[in-house]
Amino acid sequence: MSGRPQRIHRVLLKLSGESLARPGEPGLDPESIQTIASQIQVVCKRGVEIAVVVGGGNLIRGATLARFGTNRASADHMGMLATAINCLALQDALERLGVETRAASAVEMKTLMEPYIRRRCIRHLEKGRVVILAGGTGNPFFTTDTAAALRATELDADLILKATKVDGVYTSDPKKDPAATKIPIVTFKDALDRDLQIMDRTAFTLCMENDLPILVFDMFVQGNLERAVRGEDIGTWVVSSYGDSAGGPGPRRRGQA
Repeated sequence: MSGRPQRIHRVLLKLSGESLARPGEPGLDPESIQTIASQIQVVCKRGVEIAVVVGGGNLIRGATLARFGTNRASADHMGMLATAINCLALQDALERLGVETRAASAVEMKTLMEPYIRRRCIRHLEKGRVVILAGGTGNPFFTTDTAAALRATELDADLILKATKVDGVYTSDPKKDPAATKIPIVTFKDALDRDLQIMDRTAFTLCMENDLPILVFDMFVQGNLERAVRGEDIGTWVVSSYGDSAGGPGPRRRGQA
């Protein structure tokens, strides 16, 4: 797969913790969570399999605590627990809409959710269940961006949908630079050379090495998640090579020729 997939069967949706909160505020916002859940419900009805990795930045940021003297490993473990809270909140919202879900964590908490087991999660996806993944990678010093790249690769996703509150990647911050322009498609190499900071370098490199495209899009435009899985021209595509910008040769599962 050199460019955009022509058919999208399974996706990994990366949600920041802040997407579950009111803009500029900490905590959980039921209205924002319901907005996200309703869009996921629509995609599920289309038959697209969806796994979700959720961050915890609306509740706690390990890196921030570490800057104030907290042991970095301890701070990151606190952040993993925050992702579990967000995971349960999203699971509840989806199930109230009648969407069958499974929550799985890289950090064992068996009274709350399943442990992350790759084959089990794939089976859930094949049965049409939304799989919500908490606990990051289960290790400190790794971001939830890296967790998203890792899980997408493990679960044979066709692409990563990186949900944001902006409509793609720009040449510079559009809030600060009126001359900033949106980039509709960019290769991994060009994104790294231009330091576009779409994901952290560990996550980005993992996607690049596994030929796993990324779509950065605005989750909070109603219907955008469905448009994304239909392959419409929204957001910014990050691909291995420009090739045919209308799409590559179609999705392949990892390990296929």
